[in-house]
Formats: sequence, C-alpha cells, structure tokens
Amino acid sequence: MSVDVANADQQVEEVTDALTEEFSGVLPKLVVSRTVLDARRDLEGQIVPEALGEMLHRLARHRLNTLGSAKKAAPVRT
Repeated sequence: MSVDVANADQQVEEVTDALTEEFSGVLPKLVVSRTVLDARRDLEGQIVPEALGEMLHRLARHRLNTLGSAKKAAPVRT
C-alpha cells in the first residue's frame, strides 16, 4: 500500500468519524460512511492529494446537510 493510499484511507476514517458525531441523531452512521466514500470517489483525480482531507469533509458535509434537510422536510406518515 502506498503512502498516498494509506494517508487517504486515514483521512476518510477521520472525516467519517467527525461527521458521524456531527450528524448523530440525524442520519445513521451507515449513511454518513457511504456519503463520505462516495465523495472520496468523486474527488479522486479531481484535486491535489494534499487537499483531500478538507475537500472531502466539505463535500461530504454538504451532501449530508442536504440529506438531513430532506429527511426533516419529509412528511410524517400516520
């Protein structure tokens, strides 16, 4: 495993942990994890490796905010 891949994996884990805590009670950990992984995939080759941590956090957080807002706006079924 290269240093870049190991560093990227560590950043994914750190972002996932931080966002799981931030969205606790709003979105399940599985949704947070999947969103972070999807954002990582979308950023692959689009940014310099040094920016991955910050850009990953920003993109995943934006997507999770959108999901959280949609969840709150969904009508309650009785």
